Amino acid sequence: MVITILPRDAVLRSLDATWTRAQWEELGDDGKRYEIIDGVLFVSTAPSLFHQWISKRIVRELDEQLELPGIAFIFSAPVGLFMPGCDPVQPDIVAVLAEDRDILHDRRIRGIPALIVEILSPSNPEQDLQVKLAAYARAGVPEYWVFRPAERDALVHSQPEPATGRYLQVTHVPAEGTLTSPTLPFTAAIATFFAGAPDTTL
Repeated sequence: MVITILPRDAVLRSLDATWTRAQWEELGDDGKRYEIIDGVLFVSTAPSLFHQWISKRIVRELDEQLELPGIAFIFSAPVGLFMPGCDPVQPDIVAVLAEDRDILHDRRIRGIPALIVEILSPSNPEQDLQVKLAAYARAGVPEYWVFRPAERDALVHSQPEPATGRYLQVTHVPAEGTLTSPTLPFTAAIATFFAGAPDTTL
Protein backbone atom coordinates (compact mmCIF):
# COMPACT_ATOMS: atom_id res chain seq x y z
CA MET A 1 0.00 0.00 0.00
CA VAL A 2 1.28 3.47 -0.89
CA ILE A 3 0.21 6.17 1.53
CA THR A 4 0.73 9.87 2.02
CA ILE A 5 0.75 11.54 5.42
CA LEU A 6 -1.58 14.43 6.09
CA PRO A 7 -1.05 17.11 8.80
CA ARG A 8 0.09 15.80 12.21
CA ASP A 9 0.04 12.24 10.91
CA ALA A 10 -3.56 12.03 12.13
CA VAL A 11 -4.90 10.69 8.84
CA LEU A 12 -3.25 8.54 6.20
CA ARG A 13 -4.67 8.11 2.73
CA SER A 14 -3.84 5.88 -0.18
CA LEU A 15 -2.53 7.48 -3.35
CA ASP A 16 -4.62 5.12 -5.46
CA ALA A 17 -8.41 4.90 -5.64
CA THR A 18 -8.74 1.16 -6.13
CA TRP A 19 -9.67 0.02 -2.62
CA THR A 20 -12.71 -2.24 -2.29
CA ARG A 21 -15.05 -3.47 0.43
CA ALA A 22 -13.45 -6.92 0.26
CA GLN A 23 -10.01 -5.45 1.00
CA TRP A 24 -11.47 -3.45 3.88
CA GLU A 25 -12.90 -6.62 5.41
CA GLU A 26 -9.37 -8.08 5.47
CA LEU A 27 -7.78 -5.17 7.37
CA GLY A 28 -8.80 -6.42 10.82
CA ASP A 29 -9.21 -4.44 14.04
CA ASP A 30 -6.06 -2.73 15.31
CA GLY A 31 -7.65 0.29 16.98
CA LYS A 32 -7.46 2.50 13.88
CA ARG A 33 -10.40 3.66 11.80
CA TYR A 34 -10.32 2.47 8.18
CA GLU A 35 -12.67 4.10 5.67
CA ILE A 36 -13.02 3.95 1.89
CA ILE A 37 -14.44 6.97 0.06
CA ASP A 38 -14.63 6.80 -3.73
CA GLY A 39 -12.04 4.02 -3.69
CA VAL A 40 -9.51 5.91 -1.54
CA LEU A 41 -8.50 4.32 1.76
CA PHE A 42 -8.33 6.68 4.76
CA VAL A 43 -6.75 5.58 8.05
CA SER A 44 -7.41 7.66 11.19
CA THR A 45 -5.65 7.38 14.53
CA ALA A 46 -7.49 6.96 17.84
CA PRO A 47 -9.45 10.05 18.98
CA SER A 48 -8.56 12.12 22.06
CA LEU A 49 -10.26 11.69 25.42
CA PHE A 50 -12.14 14.97 24.87
CA HIS A 51 -13.39 13.70 21.51
CA GLN A 52 -14.63 10.47 23.11
CA TRP A 53 -16.26 12.34 25.99
CA ILE A 54 -18.17 14.63 23.59
CA SER A 55 -19.27 11.60 21.59
CA LYS A 56 -20.71 9.95 24.72
CA ARG A 57 -22.66 13.11 25.57
CA ILE A 58 -24.14 13.30 22.06
CA VAL A 59 -25.08 9.62 22.12
CA ARG A 60 -26.74 10.05 25.51
CA GLU A 61 -28.95 12.87 24.22
CA LEU A 62 -29.77 10.98 21.02
CA ASP A 63 -30.62 7.89 23.04
CA GLU A 64 -33.01 9.81 25.27
CA GLN A 65 -34.75 11.72 22.49
CA LEU A 66 -34.70 9.24 19.60
CA GLU A 67 -33.89 5.67 20.67
CA LEU A 68 -35.86 5.35 23.89
CA PRO A 69 -39.07 6.66 22.25
CA GLY A 70 -38.58 4.12 19.46
CA ILE A 71 -37.89 6.67 16.72
CA ALA A 72 -34.37 5.60 15.76
CA PHE A 73 -31.46 3.34 16.60
CA ILE A 74 -28.21 5.06 17.65
CA PHE A 75 -24.76 3.62 16.94
CA SER A 76 -21.27 4.92 17.66
CA ALA A 77 -17.84 4.13 16.21
CA PRO A 78 -16.50 1.71 15.35
CA VAL A 79 -19.33 0.78 13.01
CA GLY A 80 -19.26 -0.17 9.33
CA LEU A 81 -21.59 2.01 7.25
CA PHE A 82 -21.93 1.05 3.57
CA MET A 83 -23.43 3.63 1.19
CA PRO A 84 -22.85 4.53 -2.48
CA GLY A 85 -19.35 6.01 -2.70
CA CYS A 86 -18.69 5.24 0.98
CA ASP A 87 -17.70 1.61 1.08
CA PRO A 88 -17.42 1.79 4.05
CA VAL A 89 -17.12 4.83 6.31
CA GLN A 90 -17.02 4.79 10.12
CA PRO A 91 -18.69 7.96 11.42
CA ASP A 92 -18.50 8.91 15.08
CA ILE A 93 -22.28 8.49 15.45
CA VAL A 94 -25.07 7.21 13.19
CA ALA A 95 -28.85 7.32 13.63
CA VAL A 96 -31.05 4.90 11.67
CA LEU A 97 -34.81 5.37 11.73
CA ALA A 98 -36.77 2.48 13.24
CA GLU A 99 -38.76 2.25 10.02
CA ASP A 100 -35.48 1.66 8.13
CA ARG A 101 -34.27 -1.16 10.37
CA ASP A 102 -33.99 -3.46 7.36
CA ILE A 103 -30.68 -1.75 6.48
CA LEU A 104 -29.23 -3.20 9.71
CA HIS A 105 -27.91 -6.67 9.05
CA ASP A 106 -24.75 -8.80 9.08
CA ARG A 107 -23.27 -6.54 11.80
CA ARG A 108 -23.26 -3.55 9.44
CA ILE A 109 -25.40 -0.64 8.30
CA ARG A 110 -26.12 -1.10 4.60
CA GLY A 111 -28.08 1.91 3.39
CA ILE A 112 -28.70 5.59 4.04
CA PRO A 113 -29.09 6.57 7.73
CA ALA A 114 -31.21 9.49 8.92
CA LEU A 115 -28.27 11.24 10.56
CA ILE A 116 -24.49 11.14 10.65
CA VAL A 117 -22.49 12.98 13.33
CA GLU A 118 -18.76 13.70 13.22
CA ILE A 119 -16.64 15.41 15.88
CA LEU A 120 -13.99 17.53 14.23
CA SER A 121 -10.36 16.65 14.87
CA PRO A 122 -8.09 19.73 14.81
CA SER A 123 -5.40 17.93 12.83
CA ASN A 124 -7.61 17.00 9.88
CA PRO A 125 -10.65 19.33 9.54
CA GLU A 126 -10.67 18.79 5.75
CA GLN A 127 -11.63 15.16 6.28
CA ASP A 128 -14.97 15.99 7.91
CA LEU A 129 -15.70 19.38 6.34
CA GLN A 130 -14.77 18.55 2.76
CA VAL A 131 -14.17 14.88 1.94
CA LYS A 132 -16.86 13.34 4.12
CA LEU A 133 -19.31 16.21 3.70
CA ALA A 134 -19.26 15.79 -0.08
CA ALA A 135 -19.49 12.00 0.16
CA TYR A 136 -22.43 12.11 2.58
CA ALA A 137 -24.27 14.65 0.41
CA ARG A 138 -23.71 12.54 -2.72
CA ALA A 139 -25.08 9.51 -0.86
CA GLY A 140 -28.17 11.51 0.14
CA VAL A 141 -27.74 11.47 3.93
CA PRO A 142 -30.58 13.79 5.14
CA GLU A 143 -28.62 15.35 8.02
CA TYR A 144 -24.94 15.72 8.82
CA TRP A 145 -23.81 17.35 12.06
CA VAL A 146 -20.22 18.47 12.66
CA PHE A 147 -19.27 19.33 16.24
CA ARG A 148 -16.22 21.60 16.59
CA PRO A 149 -14.58 21.16 20.03
CA ALA A 150 -12.17 24.09 19.60
CA GLU A 151 -15.05 26.51 18.98
CA ARG A 152 -17.56 24.67 21.22
CA ASP A 153 -20.12 24.92 18.43
CA ALA A 154 -21.72 22.83 15.68
CA LEU A 155 -22.63 22.94 11.99
CA VAL A 156 -25.91 21.32 10.96
CA HIS A 157 -26.12 20.32 7.30
CA SER A 158 -29.40 19.32 5.67
CA GLN A 159 -31.08 19.13 2.25
CA PRO A 160 -28.39 17.12 0.44
CA GLU A 161 -27.90 17.66 -3.28
CA PRO A 162 -26.38 14.38 -4.52
CA ALA A 163 -25.55 15.68 -7.99
CA THR A 164 -23.20 18.36 -6.64
CA GLY A 165 -22.10 16.80 -3.36
CA ARG A 166 -23.37 19.79 -1.39
CA TYR A 167 -25.85 20.46 1.38
CA LEU A 168 -28.18 23.29 0.47
CA GLN A 169 -28.88 24.22 4.08
CA VAL A 170 -26.07 24.81 6.61
CA THR A 171 -26.86 26.19 10.06
CA HIS A 172 -24.17 27.38 12.45
CA VAL A 173 -25.14 26.72 16.07
CA PRO A 174 -22.97 28.88 18.38
CA ALA A 175 -21.64 27.90 21.80
CA GLU A 176 -24.58 29.57 23.53
CA GLY A 177 -27.13 28.29 21.02
CA THR A 178 -29.52 25.36 20.76
CA LEU A 179 -29.23 22.61 18.17
CA THR A 180 -32.61 21.81 16.65
CA SER A 181 -32.72 19.07 14.05
CA PRO A 182 -34.45 20.09 10.80
CA THR A 183 -35.75 16.55 10.16
CA LEU A 184 -35.81 14.74 13.53
CA PRO A 185 -37.62 15.44 16.85
CA PHE A 186 -34.42 16.50 18.60
CA THR A 187 -33.28 19.65 20.37
CA ALA A 188 -30.49 20.34 22.87
CA ALA A 189 -28.34 23.20 24.09
CA ILE A 190 -24.86 23.09 22.56
CA ALA A 191 -23.31 23.58 26.00
CA THR A 192 -24.75 20.17 26.93
CA PHE A 193 -22.13 18.50 24.76
CA PHE A 194 -19.03 20.38 25.95
CA ALA A 195 -19.43 21.59 29.54
CA GLY A 196 -17.79 19.66 32.37
CA ALA A 197 -15.31 17.55 30.42
CA PRO A 198 -12.51 16.09 32.60
CA ASP A 199 -9.89 16.76 29.89
CA THR A 200 -10.38 19.35 27.15
CA THR A 201 -7.15 18.63 25.26
CA LEU A 202 -8.00 18.39 21.55
